[in-house]
Amino acid sequence: MKILLATGNRHKVAELIAILNNDRGTAGFDFVSLADFPDLPEVVEDGQTLEDNAVKKAVTGALATGLWALADDTGLEVPALNGAPGVYSARYAGPNCDFQDNCNKLLSELEGKKGSERDAAFRCVVALSTPAGIVRISSGKLEGRITESAAGGEGFGYDPIFLVTELGKTLAEISADEKNAISHRWAAVRGVRPWLEEIASGVQ
Repeated sequence: MKILLATGNRHKVAELIAILNNDRGTAGFDFVSLADFPDLPEVVEDGQTLEDNAVKKAVTGALATGLWALADDTGLEVPALNGAPGVYSARYAGPNCDFQDNCNKLLSELEGKKGSERDAAFRCVVALSTPAGIVRISSGKLEGRITESAAGGEGFGYDPIFLVTELGKTLAEISADEKNAISHRWAAVRGVRPWLEEIASGVQ
């Protein structure tokens, strides 16, 4: 059975497939992405919350393709910045920004702040939609701290400046397998495992 990963972000696709393929409950699924449907219009992520965006992407993808669809939206939340960048994490530095631009802006916003003032958390919301647009939601969270400078060459997004305090390393300093065993995305995907098992068994 095909399941659409409703994202155009190739980094997210790679992480989701790695996480899902490491789960015996998803054996037998064929995961495809929006890259396999180039004629589909881009979904405008204009929701006020991560949940809004995840649901919109999943439902839009499901209705357009007739497939079960899984989508996520992820935000980096910094309490000292009133939860920013939050739902705007991907475009924090403005239109057409890249990962480096976003990291640089966040480091600038936190300049001079020390210790717990740099606490942060990644939060991920995963939405799983039936082909008819009925949705179930799961979420996951990873606590950490924003470093004062980037470190590591792995990962993407804010990974080089997000310190996993219990490891003493940024997400960019650990392997993909290590990240996928602890991340916010892993935790959120784990929450939809029972539903995926229902699909696999024919109970929907």
